[in-house]
Amino acid sequence: MATAVEPSEPRTPASPLGLPIASLLGAIYVAAAIAVVFYAVPSLWAEGVAPHLGGFGFVEVLARLVVQLTAFVGLLWFGKTLLGGNAIKGVRGGIFLILVSAAVIFFVWRSVATSLESGPGVIAGSVVALVLAFLAVRLFTSKTGAGWMVAIEEQGWFSTASYKKSLGMRARRLTILGFLLLGGTGIYSLTFQGVLPNDWVLALPFESPSSITLVPDAQIAIPVILLALVLWCAWRAVNVPTFAEFLIATEAEMNKVSWSPKKRLAQDTVVVLTTTLLMALFLLVVDLFWGWLLSREIVGVLPGKAGTDKNQAEKAEQRARW
Repeated sequence: MATAVEPSEPRTPASPLGLPIASLLGAIYVAAAIAVVFYAVPSLWAEGVAPHLGGFGFVEVLARLVVQLTAFVGLLWFGKTLLGGNAIKGVRGGIFLILVSAAVIFFVWRSVATSLESGPGVIAGSVVALVLAFLAVRLFTSKTGAGWMVAIEEQGWFSTASYKKSLGMRARRLTILGFLLLGGTGIYSLTFQGVLPNDWVLALPFESPSSITLVPDAQIAIPVILLALVLWCAWRAVNVPTFAEFLIATEAEMNKVSWSPKKRLAQDTVVVLTTTLLMALFLLVVDLFWGWLLSREIVGVLPGKAGTDKNQAEKAEQRARW
């Protein structure tokens, strides 16, 4: 006797790494990549290449930035390869949150440590940092933290895919142009006002004089980094699903607007300007008339010319007495 057996769908095997562990490993890789780009490459360049290009200051810095950019792109490609196509959902958002949390904990530790003496300050800062690290671990291992990671990734900030790229193109392009103008003017002001140091050096709260160089050649590196961030944010902002839908709907509504022809626009402009001029002249005449009428001695509401001269004379006499 034959029986019908319902075929079962193949199940994707669960990843051996949970979302927090995968995010932590990804954050470590990103931090190592940043260290390679901003520390290893400049150190090797200063020892092996810079002595041979000592007479070309700007060219030497520009060449080093090209090498750093190449290393960044290579490490980014390698990290994307390690992540694979079947990455755990939310791992990119988790990497971002862990890096931001680590940066916040570091700067809070430094702020507390530098506000006190070297010994007690380091101890107090370490206690605060441990408490913040414990709270961060509790957050990232909870359902709330996992929800945040997934929500950040679903917004598309860490993806190169576009959302309905054939719709709302004019509104998207104008929005990108607005982002670039706003960010470009800020970068221009920051660059040419001379507020950026040669090297961004951060002092550490220890007894012996110690510091760490966060960004070498900050006058060039920081504007380049900011420009890259502005370009990426401008591109991704118009592809975030909720904002992209708003731009698409906006362009659809603008296409329904019936625009006036050039001749009608010129006529309406002449009418508006003429009406404004006539209203201004009318208000001027009315103001002069009521000012003249209310300053008459018969009405006596406003002081006339004689009264004004008398008040000025009294004020001059009072100043002379003082």
